Amino acid sequence: MIPFLDLKKINEPYENAFQEKLKLVLNNGWYILGKEVETFEKAFAEYCQTDYCIGVGNGFDALVLIFKGYIALGKLQKGDEVIVPANTYIASILAILQADLVPVLVEPKLETYNIDPDLIQEKITPKTKAILAVHLYGQLAEMDQINTIANSNNLLVIEDAAQSHGAEKNLKSKINNLKSAIAYSFYPGKNLGCLGDGGAIVTNDSALAKVIFSLRNYGSEQKYHNQYIGVNSRLDELQAGFLNLKLPNLNADNKKRQDIAKRYLLEIKNEKIILPFWDFSNNHVFHLFVIRTENREALQEYLTQNKIQTVIHYPIPPHQQKALLDWNHLSFPITEKIHNEILSLPISPVLTADEVSFIIEIINQY
Repeated sequence: MIPFLDLKKINEPYENAFQEKLKLVLNNGWYILGKEVETFEKAFAEYCQTDYCIGVGNGFDALVLIFKGYIALGKLQKGDEVIVPANTYIASILAILQADLVPVLVEPKLETYNIDPDLIQEKITPKTKAILAVHLYGQLAEMDQINTIANSNNLLVIEDAAQSHGAEKNLKSKINNLKSAIAYSFYPGKNLGCLGDGGAIVTNDSALAKVIFSLRNYGSEQKYHNQYIGVNSRLDELQAGFLNLKLPNLNADNKKRQDIAKRYLLEIKNEKIILPFWDFSNNHVFHLFVIRTENREALQEYLTQNKIQTVIHYPIPPHQQKALLDWNHLSFPITEKIHNEILSLPISPVLTADEVSFIIEIINQY
């Protein structure tokens, strides 16, 4: 069986270095917010070309803390509306709700699976205060148009980059070189993943960074002095150590993903399969390679029989989840079509050329 994602194989080259890092942290005796976190925050900020990086417990917390940071600064208030793509992973929407804000769902483009900027304006009301742009599957949303809309309506822009580590608008500017805030997840399966949960926020906003540094640590800048109603969400010292080992290889790993994606796009030739859009720039780092087909279950069963593991990201759209009962009556035809037809093929830095060839051959025979 060709696994969808072989995390053991991905992490094997780091095994000895991981062991050494464990010894280093263990012997150092400082396990929370120590040198490894400080080193990673500096390195990831430099990688993202931003002034600040704040390591937090996970990608969900990263989003929540951005919203709560803006609330603490008076730029958002509880009950404000936040525009978000309707087809995102539910965590994006739950983070808005966790901050006592109101998500307003907007359809994506069928071509890119990212939010359709042309549909944002009609959803803006006097209560709208922010746009949460999600770079789904590893491909950048249309940020120039989104930022133009935000600027003309005095809206904040927050980015969910949980799936797009290292994506670039062009060779000179990573996505994070913007004035707002971007949330990252280092969940093990991400393009940059640790061996547990982890997340980070990057920003050039010094006031926002200062607040979030406090919020992640019980709202405290100085021990036992609490300025905000904060939380306990700190990037673990050991996980930061692991990320410090993996970060230098992120660009090379993304290049391997892009090379596999090129082969899929150029060599899969089956009229039953709709391939994802990509302009072959660095704006897509292929956290996932997502195809569409009308009879997904039949294709998935066929691939399983041929020893190819696939995953559905995601089978149920957020507005149809029981948890979001207030949205169950809404209809989003494009989102529903996407969630009914998508299937993710194996793609990772450790997928071999022979495995890619086999996957292409089997799909072309379908």
